[in-house]
Amino acid sequence: MTTVNQDVTIPHRSLRTAIRFYLIDCETLTGKLIDIVIVFLNLLVCGIYIAETYVETSAALNVLWKIEVVIVLFFIVEYTARMYGSRNRLRQLLDVYSIIDLLAIMPVLVLLVANWFGVSLGIGFIKIIRSFRVFRIFRFLRFTTNSDFFFGSISIHFLNVLRLVLTILIIFFVSSGLFYQAEHMANSEVKNFGDAFYFTVAALTTVGFGDIVPLTQGGRWVTILMILSGIILIPWQASRIVREWVQLSTKEDSICGQCGLRYHDKDASHCKSCGHVIYQEYE
Repeated sequence: MTTVNQDVTIPHRSLRTAIRFYLIDCETLTGKLIDIVIVFLNLLVCGIYIAETYVETSAALNVLWKIEVVIVLFFIVEYTARMYGSRNRLRQLLDVYSIIDLLAIMPVLVLLVANWFGVSLGIGFIKIIRSFRVFRIFRFLRFTTNSDFFFGSISIHFLNVLRLVLTILIIFFVSSGLFYQAEHMANSEVKNFGDAFYFTVAALTTVGFGDIVPLTQGGRWVTILMILSGIILIPWQASRIVREWVQLSTKEDSICGQCGLRYHDKDASHCKSCGHVIYQEYE
C-alpha cells in the first residue's frame, strides 16, 4: 500500500524537487544521461576552443562562434536549473563547481551582452575575457567527486587514477591555452594551440629544447605557474593513490552492517568505528 502511494505522489512533486532529483542528486538513468550530455558538450566546447586557433577564415570562425553560443546557452540553462533546484541556493552559489560553471559561461555571455547593447570593448579586455574560456575544462572535476560515476559505481582505486589523469590533462590544457593567449600575437613560433601544447610538454617534462621560448611578460608568468603547478599537484595526487593502495593492501573489503564503514583489518572481528560485529573470517 505504501509503494502505491509513493508511485501516485511522484507525478505531483514540485518542479524544484524534480530538477534537484535529476540534475543535482542524480542517481537515475535520466540523471546519468544528462551527465553524459553535459560531458559531451564540455568536450565539444573545449574542441572549439582548440579549433579556433587553427582556423584562419572569418566564415569558419563565425560558424564555430555560433556553435559555441548554442552550447553556452545550454550551460546557462543548466546553471540556472542547478541554482533553482538546490536546497541551499547561497551554498550552491558559493560552491566551487558553481563558480567554475560561471567562469565557463561568462566569456560568451559578456560578449553577447556587449554586442546586444552596442558596447565597444577594448582589445585587451576582450583578450582577458576570452582567456577565461580555457577554464571550462575544470567542469570535468564535477564528475569525479564520488565513485558514483555515470552508469553504476566505480572502485575508489580507479576514481583516484582518473583524478590523477584529469589533473594532468587540466594542467596541460590550461597552461597551453593561457600560454597561447599570452604569446600568439607576439611570438611567431606560437601559431596555434598545438605549438603552445608542445611548449607546455617540453617545459613540464624539463626537457626544454629551446626552440620555443616565452617572449612576453605574461608568457613568462604562465610558464612559471605551469611548472609550479606541475611539480606540486601531480606528485600530490600520485602520492595519495600510492598511500591508499598501501593502506588498502592490508585491509579486507568488508562492509559494516551497522555504520557502513568499508575496509577493515584482516584480523578484525569488530568495526573500529562503531564496534559492531562484522563476522570476518580469517586464517
